[in-house]
Amino acid sequence: MSDVAANALERDSIKAVDAANLVDDILAMPDHIDDALWRAESAMLPPTESQGLIVCGMGGSAVGSDLAAAALGSRLNKPLHVVRGYDLPSWVTSESAVLISSYSGGTEETLSCYEQATARGCKIFVTSSGGRVSELAHAAGQPVIGLPGIFQPRAAVAYGVVATVEVSIAAGIVDSDVRSELAASAATLRESVASWGPDAAGDALPKRLAREAYGRVAVIYGAGLTAPIAYRWRCQINENAKVPAADYVLPEANHNEICAWDGAGEIVDQTAWFLRDSDQNERERRRIELTAEIASAHGAKAEVIDTIGTSRFDRLFAAIMLGDLMSLYLAVLRGVDPSPVPVIEGLKDSLGRPAES
Repeated sequence: MSDVAANALERDSIKAVDAANLVDDILAMPDHIDDALWRAESAMLPPTESQGLIVCGMGGSAVGSDLAAAALGSRLNKPLHVVRGYDLPSWVTSESAVLISSYSGGTEETLSCYEQATARGCKIFVTSSGGRVSELAHAAGQPVIGLPGIFQPRAAVAYGVVATVEVSIAAGIVDSDVRSELAASAATLRESVASWGPDAAGDALPKRLAREAYGRVAVIYGAGLTAPIAYRWRCQINENAKVPAADYVLPEANHNEICAWDGAGEIVDQTAWFLRDSDQNERERRRIELTAEIASAHGAKAEVIDTIGTSRFDRLFAAIMLGDLMSLYLAVLRGVDPSPVPVIEGLKDSLGRPAES
């Protein structure tokens, strides 16, 4: 890495690259949690009996639901299933609760699921900043959690987590006592802002990780709570830094992907991160340690990264912020504005629009 890249992560340098100030949206995540809780309360979600919750969304409008499901974990008493695509599963019936999640309100895949959920008589909830899906929901008298329309969809991840938890409570698939844990996580997360933001020391964790990923392909492993976090890290590297990355889930990766480390050093330099959590199965934690040793032995710069915090929501949000900042700092090192996504926009044009998240 050049000296210019190594010294690029100061506030002025970040500002020069991050034209839309995405870094401040990331650091405002604790405020997003508080605001999302207020918006959900204001929506007055009606309690309903259901056989489970299906969340329909794409991209940044779906990942919050994956993360919420992981944080809720065994406290869920009925299924929580995320659909990324045009069609509801055949087993979704009028006894199912469906959360339609579209930040823009115009995501074509999600609108297709909304039409199918309406036709099947499902119990429908909507979260969106406006657009067509909000218009349809309001006209049908369906509850809508309104979102502020000022972010990139990927920067509204906390809103997606909160909306999923609140609709899960309304749909009767998790007890309402999780709400206090979720609310408390905002205060805990604020402790990470000063130590990880632009004014933090040069060896602050997200800056160090960005430097380690610079010029390499990042491979992120998760298990249990950290499985969707690993996916989030990969997507943020893709969208913010505009470079390839990969994510894998343990223990499954030990039954196939692990073999690739034999030849990995011959192809490309890699950084391998293993996201470890205190609630993981002990065998999963042991697999993390051993897989990190294998990756290191085959030339990867491997590191085990422990989640931070007491509750599952504490650890979830801290890990999300860490990955979001790391990917933004990686974008800065590359001299790439993290906000625009010209490849996605070009694809939408080729499809004839819309396809927003």
